[in-house]
Amino acid sequence: MHRYDWILLAIAVALVGGGVVGALTAVPMEYGLAAAFVLATPFVYDAMFRNPPLPESDFQRAAAAVIWHVLLVWAVLAAI
Repeated sequence: MHRYDWILLAIAVALVGGGVVGALTAVPMEYGLAAAFVLATPFVYDAMFRNPPLPESDFQRAAAAVIWHVLLVWAVLAAI
């Protein structure tokens, strides 16, 4: 597996893990998912900004960053 495959796997594990924690423990689902998004964020930043796999495309990077931050803010606000 390549580096980016491992990053995608880490993001997926974080998000699924947060959902599993929310579903199977006393932790509310919103808290589990919010923690999962916060845990996955460094992997997203690494893959998008520090070591992008493709040549730079400002629009695609900006769109992906905006979508990720919208999901992150939504998860945190849902947990509050």
